[in-house]
Amino acid sequence: MRIAIGIEYDGTAYNGWQRQRNGTGVQECLEDALTEVANETIEIICAGRTDAGVHASGQVAHFNTTADRSDHGWLLGANSKLPDDINVSWVQRVDDEFHARFSAIARSYRYRILNRPLRSALQRRHAWWVYQKLDHERMHDSAQALLGGHDFSAYRAAGCQASTAVREITSIGVARNGDQIVLDVTANAFLQHMVRNIMGTLVAVGSGEEDAAWAREVLESRDRTRGGMAAPPHGLTLVCVDYPDEFGIPVPLALGQ
Repeated sequence: MRIAIGIEYDGTAYNGWQRQRNGTGVQECLEDALTEVANETIEIICAGRTDAGVHASGQVAHFNTTADRSDHGWLLGANSKLPDDINVSWVQRVDDEFHARFSAIARSYRYRILNRPLRSALQRRHAWWVYQKLDHERMHDSAQALLGGHDFSAYRAAGCQASTAVREITSIGVARNGDQIVLDVTANAFLQHMVRNIMGTLVAVGSGEEDAAWAREVLESRDRTRGGMAAPPHGLTLVCVDYPDEFGIPVPLALGQ
């Protein structure tokens, strides 16, 4: 049978999602836990691999198994064997046609900035501290140039191995709540470091270092060296993966309200 799972994790201690020769990936911890529950080797496929230090509240993965366990049994069994910074949030049996990566029609990320003169001991692992005053409205307006389908070569990592840099952003916005600035962005798929590179460019706009048209100019250049710095990974969280309704995959509560 094929089983889909929802996963949340704090990526601080991990070298990204994927199994690593050096260091530990989130995938390794999950496969080891599920293998113990199933009493057979389990290999999982996720919706989108995250980089070292990046978090997830709405990651989705699937695996095949011959083990007969209830959904509740999988859930409690896996969580009892996982470290405290990784958690399975739901379990659901799915058709063999479901694929965590290839069935996904959209992914959503959230990037958090702490924008105030003083750093925070409590938010140091989950928000980028930027002490210069940022104009979030200017950042939001600049980001709208990225809506739609484009070649995002200027916003991907130099080592990105995707066969094409064309992606479609369906929603992007920057908002402020007190000293928190949040970028929310949804696309059909993302390139390596794409959201972090977008945020680095928008911070340069928000600080006044670059004008509001710069995000568009960078996009049109298709040249990574023309853009801003990559924002640090710890401010980034994968918050939701969308699938066709026919699969019945749960929507994270915060986005489903």
